[in-house]
Amino acid sequence: MKKTTLKDIAKALNVSVSTVSKALHDIPEISEETRILIQNYAKEKNYRPNYNALSLKNRRTKSIGVIIPNMLNYFYMQVLQGIEKEAAKNGYRIMTCISNESYQKEVEIIDMLSTGSIDGFLLAISEETEQNGEFSHFEDTMKFGFPIVMFDRVSEHVECDKIIIDDLNAAAEAVSFLVKQGCKRIAFVSPLQNLSIGRLRFEGYKKGLIENDLTFDDNLVINTSEPDYKQYEKMIRPLFKHKIDGIISTNESSAISAMKLAKENGYKLPEDLAVISFANGLLARNSNPRLTCVSQHGEIMGAAATKKLIEKLEQREEASSFSTEIIETDIVLRESTR
Repeated sequence: MKKTTLKDIAKALNVSVSTVSKALHDIPEISEETRILIQNYAKEKNYRPNYNALSLKNRRTKSIGVIIPNMLNYFYMQVLQGIEKEAAKNGYRIMTCISNESYQKEVEIIDMLSTGSIDGFLLAISEETEQNGEFSHFEDTMKFGFPIVMFDRVSEHVECDKIIIDDLNAAAEAVSFLVKQGCKRIAFVSPLQNLSIGRLRFEGYKKGLIENDLTFDDNLVINTSEPDYKQYEKMIRPLFKHKIDGIISTNESSAISAMKLAKENGYKLPEDLAVISFANGLLARNSNPRLTCVSQHGEIMGAAATKKLIEKLEQREEASSFSTEIIETDIVLRESTR
């Protein structure tokens, strides 16, 4: 039997989720008639909020819900490390869940944790959510009193606090970095076409070409939404039908695949071909040659997101203003570039 949620009650009675919440908590901002109607319906449907972890005095758990899109991305492990350290420093616990790039899974996680397990959310939105353009589950959650801070993957359609890097200009700077090394035929490789971060990095690549008086060549672009890293070599192979001397990749795995294919095609790295990638994880540090990266400073991003959320929680009042904080990137030099 499906558990009745606040959203179910709100939909059935044609009222807002916040009105349902106020009625169930006897907050005197709504009419007596509405309050009784909602309470009776909730009782009829056997609605039971989960307050087992809450303080009786202020209904706070000192727990934060964290939702990441996937567990294979080392960058998110770095973010989690920053989140955990900052949360522990302030006496908070974290509950980490993985959406597996699924919109439905993301909705289910938020519904589950919003029953009283946590005080607020830190999250990077799933690929399917971005594709669907459906963000009402975030908006409803905030209306119910759970603040959200988005990191890395964010949506301009949701009014909340956000912690990001400047993906566009970071990519443009990567182009300039390769140009200074003598590169003139710079390719762009990305399996993140469906994500806002992928689109911004592609725009940054094109901006970098313009700023350095280089001509855009569609033959030098591999821009797809391939989720399976095992398919990256097949995806990238056509690139080597053309003359290239530099590659910018939006993630480590595709950069590693590109370097392997380069060697198979007779390129010497970095003498003939320089490669730079976003993120700065284990793959980059252990590849051959080791990979030069645009470091997104995941741990710093996680700590900043946690600090922002805790500030909102400690205010104990509904926040009406939101901010976007940009984490500075830098290029970590290794042997894949000269």
